[in-house]
Amino acid sequence: MQRRTFFRAGVAAGLAGFVRPTPAFALAPAPIRRAGPLRLNSNENPMGLAPSAREAALAGMSEANRYPFTAMGPLREAIAARHGTTPAHVLLGNGSTEILRVAVAAGATGTLIVAEPTFEDITDYARPFGYRVERVPLTAAFAHDIAAMRDRAAASDGPVVVYLCNPNNPTATLTDCGEIASWIQDAPERVFFVVDEAYFDFVDDAGYWSFDQVALTRPNVLLVRTFSKIFGMAGLRAGYGIAHADTAARLGGHLTQSTPNHLAQVAAIASLQDEELIPRGRLANQRARRILLDVLGELELAALPSHANFVMHRIPGDLRTYQGRMRERGVQVGRAFPPMMGYNRVSIGLPAEMEEFAGILRDFRGRGWV
Repeated sequence: MQRRTFFRAGVAAGLAGFVRPTPAFALAPAPIRRAGPLRLNSNENPMGLAPSAREAALAGMSEANRYPFTAMGPLREAIAARHGTTPAHVLLGNGSTEILRVAVAAGATGTLIVAEPTFEDITDYARPFGYRVERVPLTAAFAHDIAAMRDRAAASDGPVVVYLCNPNNPTATLTDCGEIASWIQDAPERVFFVVDEAYFDFVDDAGYWSFDQVALTRPNVLLVRTFSKIFGMAGLRAGYGIAHADTAARLGGHLTQSTPNHLAQVAAIASLQDEELIPRGRLANQRARRILLDVLGELELAALPSHANFVMHRIPGDLRTYQGRMRERGVQVGRAFPPMMGYNRVSIGLPAEMEEFAGILRDFRGRGWV
């Protein structure tokens, strides 16, 4: 697979054939028959595993009675190749959330600085270690307030862990990479940066780049990636970190032994070898996102710019009431993300699923609910 590194060229436009005209106002069509709820709440990949990954996992069942050691080396090598480095810089985890847990466990205590709102797992993992959590509101543009976060770090005594989710979850917005890079360049080693790029492969912005090469050279930077999003492996649990060799060795002592499991490892290797997987997933996400943004625009429900596989959009009225009405229609939408209680996060499903969701929103408008 061709490795993505620092400055990424913008992806050429080519979606004109997929853009649908804004539909006329109408009530929802008859519900689509499906086995369960329409799951638009957890930013999962609706396309599922790549066929090659599915085949690898099924074949891997023959080794399910063995401990998962044989594929760990090849998986580290495949990840290292993607980032132009060696396996000594790669940490494997039971999902990227294990890498987040290790980042705070290795520090043991101190100050954790996070945006508000952002992905919550690292704050949950920090709680047993007695971290003082500093929450910094997003800017008016819904980016990380790097200047305010820098001030908090400078005013903190002792070790500091800074968590930067870019694109941010739940807003799907970008923070300027130059601002982050400048802070890292100036920061003392007591400030440890955790850069979470879970949604890296969905971004189409020439000003956005990965911090993998920074993590390779600076001991106080950890890059975190997951196989849950573009690779569609949320249920198998596989993630990884990229770090300076010394940092990788230090953090590695806090990892769970024998992780990820064997099926996740072989599926991850197959996914990394599938050169069509990422372009295919990006195109499907762009097509379905266009359907969603069209209906939000039609109904004048303001949406934040999305650089991921979900959209944060305005809703009028009470969020819990909206969520309950969606559940009654068999749709699961995003949880609450205080303080943005006037917004809802909706994950992007397949195009047909977003058409169904659009019809339900129009029905809600007809009833005066949105």
